[in-house]
Amino acid sequence: MKKLKHLAKRGKELSPLKPKNQEVVAEENLPRITNETVASHREEVLRGARKFIYPLQHSRHRIVLITSALVVSALVGLLIYSILALYRFGHDNTFLYRVTQIVPFPVARSGGTFVEYENYLFELRHYKHYYENQLDSNLASEQYKQQLVQYRKVALDQVINHAFVKELAKKNNVQVTDKEVNERIELLRNQNRLGSGEEVLEDVLRDYWGWSLKDFERELRGEILAEKVASKLDTATVKKASDTLAQIRTGSDFTELAKAVSDDPAAKTTGGEYGFLIDQGNRNIPPQVARALFALKPTEVSEVINTGITLEIVRLNEKSDDKVKASHIVFNLKNAVEFVNAMPERQKVKSFIK
Repeated sequence: MKKLKHLAKRGKELSPLKPKNQEVVAEENLPRITNETVASHREEVLRGARKFIYPLQHSRHRIVLITSALVVSALVGLLIYSILALYRFGHDNTFLYRVTQIVPFPVARSGGTFVEYENYLFELRHYKHYYENQLDSNLASEQYKQQLVQYRKVALDQVINHAFVKELAKKNNVQVTDKEVNERIELLRNQNRLGSGEEVLEDVLRDYWGWSLKDFERELRGEILAEKVASKLDTATVKKASDTLAQIRTGSDFTELAKAVSDDPAAKTTGGEYGFLIDQGNRNIPPQVARALFALKPTEVSEVINTGITLEIVRLNEKSDDKVKASHIVFNLKNAVEFVNAMPERQKVKSFIK
């Protein structure tokens, strides 16, 4: 019995029920949130969360650093490869050509003006395409390698000269419009030199030169610009042509004038008469001349026609159906390169490739 009483007494002592005074103490120890203590409690909660956020932020920062380092390394590697491939080894593959379209690597310098490498590759690549795809050249032959070495020099001279032509054009306020480019293409199409439609034209350009239509328009724009610069600066030839036309208008004999002033050697004996019948698609005469001829009536004389490389005056002698007989007086324009070579800066060109 004593043992039972003792256990009962111990059970009361171990009972989970707390005295009332202990409950009051516990409630007093709970934090009280008031308007004054909201900020401090919020900071305490956030402080506990930051220990989980900071590792995530650190990992993201590290990923950004590693990615940036990889991108920079790749760009530096690409730059080094491109410089070596272009300037040391003279490569001209499609990948490098695309790189030069983005990065303006210089191929030459004249004073403070740089000539872009992309212009040089544009000229060189269409030459190589023609020889490799149209002439079935043996690319491993010594003859082809020698031709390529020579044309590299030609292509470099061409792009340097064109840079100076653009400078002359700017000084003399000479420009080429989209309309002029499109008209030139249409003239060539009328003579069936470029195919009858745009799809045919694109096929011809791709097969022969590896060009798109935009590439061809770019090349044509450069040619027209050089022609217009020459016409602008070759004032002596322009005056000679206009004076000759004035003499014709006042009654001078066309044939005798052709014998006297034409730059066509055959005119000395033929009086400027073409020795063949001409139709609108005739490829033996410039397309500008063909268009002018078929706008004339028999015995009429044209205005001065600028073909780009010559100034011409034509007379329609006879017309039969779709063919005509005609005569012409020719004045050779100076090449724009003659004006470029006269520029002092042309002698100070520094090339960055061999």
